[in-house]
Amino acid sequence: MRVEDAGEIRKLDLFSGCSDETFATLIRAGFLQRFPPGVVLIQENDPADFLYLVVEGQVEMYSAHGGRETTIEFVRPIGTFILAAVLKDQVYLQSARTLEKSRVLMIPAENVREAMHRDVAFMSAIVTELATCYRRMVKDLKCQKLRTGTERLANWLLRNNLRGRGDGVVRLTVGKRVLASRLGMTPENLSRAFATLKAYGVEVDGPTIYLRDIDDLTAFAKPNPLIDDAGT
Repeated sequence: MRVEDAGEIRKLDLFSGCSDETFATLIRAGFLQRFPPGVVLIQENDPADFLYLVVEGQVEMYSAHGGRETTIEFVRPIGTFILAAVLKDQVYLQSARTLEKSRVLMIPAENVREAMHRDVAFMSAIVTELATCYRRMVKDLKCQKLRTGTERLANWLLRNNLRGRGDGVVRLTVGKRVLASRLGMTPENLSRAFATLKAYGVEVDGPTIYLRDIDDLTAFAKPNPLIDDAGT
């Protein structure tokens, strides 16, 4: 692993407070792998053998049942996934696949559990990480249940504009079909939602979306910090 990669991983809330010995032990046990787009990293119902950290690229968390499939979330650098399954030593509840060229660090689950019992600071960070994941899940559930598909899309555009340069330009890093699944919509409903948002200054040009009237779009979306603010 490159020194700069280890340094970035060390800054993660999950590892920032643990001892140097704990961090070095986890990193030494890990495997940093490169994957092309479309590679399935894990499948739901398989045993949780590793904790995964996305160092570069983007990973889609998804699930399938009864012939249907849905996107649950996107994991970007530097982010972790499947922590709960690792700690409980149970099967994965989600599957994961790369959406683009990605580098992923895999730390054996057993090493993570051993480190948690040895290092109180690491255990505390794990509790905080799980609490953050829980609150994110509640916000996502509220968004799905309390908003129409068009409102979900509008708020997604506003959030991603803020994550970017805030210049009113949002560039899709996933296909529209995947985005529709993430927002709990069909591709057809997503197209209709984009058409509806034209009246609020939203213009679509391939993977680039222009927000021509942020104030008007915000008035329609009615963002709520209890749903949309990642820091709340």
